[in-house]
Amino acid sequence: MKIKGIVTIIRVPFLVLALILGILGTSVAWYESRRFGSPFHLGRALLATFGLLVAHAAVNVFNEYFDARSSLDYRTCRTPFSGGSGAIPNGLLTERQALWLGLCCFLLIIPIGIYFTLTSGWMLMPLLVLAMLLIVLYTPLILKMGYPEWSPGLGLGILPVVGAYFVHTAQYTADAVIASVPSFLLVHNLLLLNEFPDAEADITVGRRTLPIVIGKKGAAVVFSLLTLLVYLWLGGAVALDRMPSGALLALLTLPIALWVVRDAFRYDHVGIFLPAMLKNVLLVLVTQALIAVGYLIAGLML
Repeated sequence: MKIKGIVTIIRVPFLVLALILGILGTSVAWYESRRFGSPFHLGRALLATFGLLVAHAAVNVFNEYFDARSSLDYRTCRTPFSGGSGAIPNGLLTERQALWLGLCCFLLIIPIGIYFTLTSGWMLMPLLVLAMLLIVLYTPLILKMGYPEWSPGLGLGILPVVGAYFVHTAQYTADAVIASVPSFLLVHNLLLLNEFPDAEADITVGRRTLPIVIGKKGAAVVFSLLTLLVYLWLGGAVALDRMPSGALLALLTLPIALWVVRDAFRYDHVGIFLPAMLKNVLLVLVTQALIAVGYLIAGLML
């Protein structure tokens, strides 16, 4: 198994998302520890973030394995943001090696989950079970159900933020869920926009993503509405004192969001749409990072 193949198939640059999610959940927990005196443990924060990175790697590897098995990866027009990493079609890894790598990543997160369940409480178990089901079932099942975009929004949005919060406080709170909703919307839309170039190839293997089910124009409308909802949610949550005012730092990305929304409707123009996909990746990462910074600043001011 080649190191280059491993690095390629786990898509290291894309793991930045998991890192930011871990930081965001940790920031919410730290802010509340300053505001309400709830527990906070730096060691648990680091371990939880590591677990998120490994879980995200497992998702990427299993997705590549199943796409290779279905021959989808041999039919797509690969872009930097869609169509897979190309690790298996390019001979960097065999399908068998990819399967074993995915299983190793999956098995590695199990003891981490057990540790947090024992130290933070059994109420963490339903979240972990749901996360594991999403990892395993996303490509072979969920992508064929007609609206699969909710799955990454939940599994790489709400669950990581709420889980990273729970390991400190041993409880789920409305404020933690509220803080995670922008992540759900952003990650949902990250996958949605990246599905546009793959729509024709996805049809051949029975996938039913939104660009296929309601058409690319309809999917662009959904993308636009949910992108704008991120900022409405932030403003409403701050106004209702469910998020600190520092979270409004994320409004700095609104010009990028409007740019991406405009270009999302230019899906037939590769020269316009590919840069829009890049801007959307930046939008997803920077917006969540700024929300985390906002919580940290608010905590420092208490």
